Amino acid sequence: MSDREEVIMKAYEALEPDDKRLFNVSNVNHLAWSLVVLLVLLLGWFGSALVNAENQRHALMTKQCQDRVFKEEVDKTCLLNVRSREHWWQHVSYALTNLSPQK
Repeated sequence: MSDREEVIMKAYEALEPDDKRLFNVSNVNHLAWSLVVLLVLLLGWFGSALVNAENQRHALMTKQCQDRVFKEEVDKTCLLNVRSREHWWQHVSYALTNLSPQK
């Protein structure tokens, strides 16, 4: 092989992909981050359910959803739309601080 051919072959060998670095290797643990995202979504869903349940409980305790005709009955459409406290965090704070029912 002549010197010129060796220079050309070295140039082509430099263009050849490195098998060790050909594929990207990620150091991020995708399973762990997927579980974190899933747990955050689950926590948000539970928080939303807690706010809804505490909102309805407080509306029932303060009798905000009494039926207008039958005073002992509950207006179920009112329970779906009632806002018994001003903010959602008030429901969460009350529900987390008062774990046992009032006597």
